[in-house]
Amino acid sequence: MEYSRVGQSGLQKPILEIDNLTVIRSGKLVLRDINLNVQRGEFVGIVGPNGSGKSTLLLTILGVLKAQEGDVKIYDSEPMSRNLYGKIGWVSQAASNLPKEVRITIRELVHLGTVNAKNMFSITNNTRRKRVKEAIKMVGLEGLENVDIARLSGGQRQRAVIARALATEAEFILLDEPLVGMDRDSRNSLLKLLDQFCHDSGKTIIMVSHDLSAIRQTAHRMIFLEETIRFDGPSADFPDLESLALVRGITNVHDMKPQTKILPNIDKKEEI
Repeated sequence: MEYSRVGQSGLQKPILEIDNLTVIRSGKLVLRDINLNVQRGEFVGIVGPNGSGKSTLLLTILGVLKAQEGDVKIYDSEPMSRNLYGKIGWVSQAASNLPKEVRITIRELVHLGTVNAKNMFSITNNTRRKRVKEAIKMVGLEGLENVDIARLSGGQRQRAVIARALATEAEFILLDEPLVGMDRDSRNSLLKLLDQFCHDSGKTIIMVSHDLSAIRQTAHRMIFLEETIRFDGPSADFPDLESLALVRGITNVHDMKPQTKILPNIDKKEEI
C-alpha cells in the first residue's frame, strides 16, 4: 500500500526545501531520494524505527553532515550560511543531560543562546537580557530563573534547553527526541507548548520522536522515515499499524493458513 507525499500547499515559498537527498555514513546508505518541503508555521513530526535515518536527516538539514547527492535549502540559503544565523534553534537528544558537576542556573543556560562570536566578550546589554527573559517566559519557567539546572525535573530541563534555543530568536526549531525521560504530565505540557509556538508565534518545528501516539496527537503533519520517506501527510491520515507494516514491506507471517493435520480414522485403514 503506497502513500503519496502531500505537503501542505500555499503561495509562500517553503522555509525548508530538500530535493533528491542521499546521505551515506560510514559507507552505509542511510537516506535516499528524500524530497521534502516545510512551510512556515508547520509542526512536522518525524517517526520511524531505530536506524531509519531520523537524526541523520536533522543533522544534514543543520549542515553538520554533508549529502552525497541532492540539495538542502533553508530560507533559500545553504545550511550553515551566515544568512541563517539566529534563525535556527537546535535541541539535541543529550541537550538536557548536563553533567551533575556543572552548576548553572536556568537564566545562565538560556543566556548562552544569545552568545555568538561577535558578542562573547562584550557586556550583556538590555536587548539580550530581554530576549532571555522572554524565552524563559515562553516556556513557562518564570520564577525559576535562578534555580540550578541540576534541581529541575526532566520536563523542566527540556523547557530550559528549548528556551535557550528560543533566546537566539529562532524561527525554525529542530528537536531530536525531546520527550525521552519525561513523565506523562511533562510530556503533554511540552507538546502543548510547542503547538502554541506554531499557532501563536509562527514558529516552524520539526521534531523527531519514537513516541508515535504523542506525535500523532500533536503534530500537524507526520513523516514516516525508513531510508526514504514512506508516508508524508496530515497526522489524521497516518496509517494504522497494519497499513504501516505494508508501507514498510512487512508481511503478516500469519496470513498463510496453516495446513490442517487430519488424524487417521481408526475405523478405516486408509489415511486422509
